[in-house]
Amino acid sequence: MNTHKSLRILLAEDEEAMRGYLARALENAGYEVVAVDRGTAALPFLQNEHFDLLLSDIVMPEMDGIELAQHCNEVSPRTKVMFITGFAAVTLRASREQPQAKVLSKPFHLRDLVLEVERIFDDQAQASL
Repeated sequence: MNTHKSLRILLAEDEEAMRGYLARALENAGYEVVAVDRGTAALPFLQNEHFDLLLSDIVMPEMDGIELAQHCNEVSPRTKVMFITGFAAVTLRASREQPQAKVLSKPFHLRDLVLEVERIFDDQAQASL
């Protein structure tokens, strides 16, 4: 099993079952995951700890994923951003407002999520060579 021990992911997903599935799949793939249930809960983590990836649902209460990504860009500009959403219209807005972020549309297989996350980190590793 390949391991990504040093790579940390902050997961913001308001739906409890989905949050559990995603966190488990990423942990099984070897990532360290901190999972929160809303964007506002993610902010202190972004400000106080290092994360390699912010994986965020777009539609959440209090603060949506796009706002969260904008805060992330300010406080932790090296953190990559990836969105997950079930709403096509929101995907368009995300692509417009966060063009460097990958958007994964629900429903998706957990394997596809892990592959996309690995691709982000592979691209990052290639870029730093």
